[in-house]
Amino acid sequence: MTLPIRIRDLGVEPGFLPTGRLNAITDVPGVKVGHVTIRDGDICTGATSILHCESQDLWLKARFGSSYVLNGYGQVVGRDWLQESGLMNGPLLLTSYFGVSALLQGLNSICPDTAAHGYTHHLVAETWDGWLSDPMSGAIQPIHAAEVIANATSGHVTEGCVGGGTGMSTYDLKAGIGTSSRKVGVAGEQYTLGVLVQSNFGNRRNLMVDGMHLGRQIPHDIVPMPERTQVLPNEDGSIIIVVATDAPLLPQQCEALSRRATLGLARTGAMANNGSGDFAISFSTGNMLDVLSQTPHHDLKAVPAREMNSLFHATVEATEEAILNALCAAETTTGFMRRTVHALPHDLIRKAVSAQKNRS
Repeated sequence: MTLPIRIRDLGVEPGFLPTGRLNAITDVPGVKVGHVTIRDGDICTGATSILHCESQDLWLKARFGSSYVLNGYGQVVGRDWLQESGLMNGPLLLTSYFGVSALLQGLNSICPDTAAHGYTHHLVAETWDGWLSDPMSGAIQPIHAAEVIANATSGHVTEGCVGGGTGMSTYDLKAGIGTSSRKVGVAGEQYTLGVLVQSNFGNRRNLMVDGMHLGRQIPHDIVPMPERTQVLPNEDGSIIIVVATDAPLLPQQCEALSRRATLGLARTGAMANNGSGDFAISFSTGNMLDVLSQTPHHDLKAVPAREMNSLFHATVEATEEAILNALCAAETTTGFMRRTVHALPHDLIRKAVSAQKNRS
């Protein structure tokens, strides 16, 4: 299998913390990722799943989690209960705006009856792919909920034009799914933190790569802009950022990670414009709770509040790199109505990195 180009292959190493073995969210033990990709003429869409434990335990076992909204022009179905309870039980699915209702219907059909009595929790988040995929196609069906969960595996995560990111663009360039991870020491213990993004936002002029204003160096006559910049000049897009760690965290600590994820977003040049949906969801696998339990949980663990800084740093770095990986891995795509969104030119990054090294 030929792996896609990632930002480190081009000489850019965001941040200073070491990455996990795969530099992916699946470096966090127990976390799995799956994709369903639908490509057929005018259809360019799909779904991505992130599982916090084995599929048979998804609804009956819970992890602590929380979220943060930088700008709320979008949907994360189930977020209210995540914030209320601090618990994440059930899968997290990422998809198109047009696939949310179908996936919810599919989740309801496969959720165990026993879990329904323990506060069934479905989390489905979306970004809009209606420029490259026919919004009226109904391509995403309820059956895809079970399929994308069944497809979830640990190990290598496919990036770019895949799953929920199939029809997505970033900084007026083709993007989609991206991931990254960091290893950190916290209170004398070693932990892993991983990030996965479904990236679909931004204006090219704002794109920054490792502090370089790269978007300004991509001429429109060489890498054409999507036609939608003329048709929909105020359409800003969205991003879903998912943060996972095996460090034992309480819900409010997970929310703190979600807030820091938006700093990693900003390091790539994001402005959180009025028409942008910028959502971050974080969860910790450091504690496992029985959803149906009626007895107190006496064995919970948590990182001391004053020891969170390294996890904050890891979140910022991994979020920045995940977005850049989504851009690097994506390929030029033609979809609905023969519309085309072009890929980020890799040679441009190599030249910019080389020029920066020569100056220093």
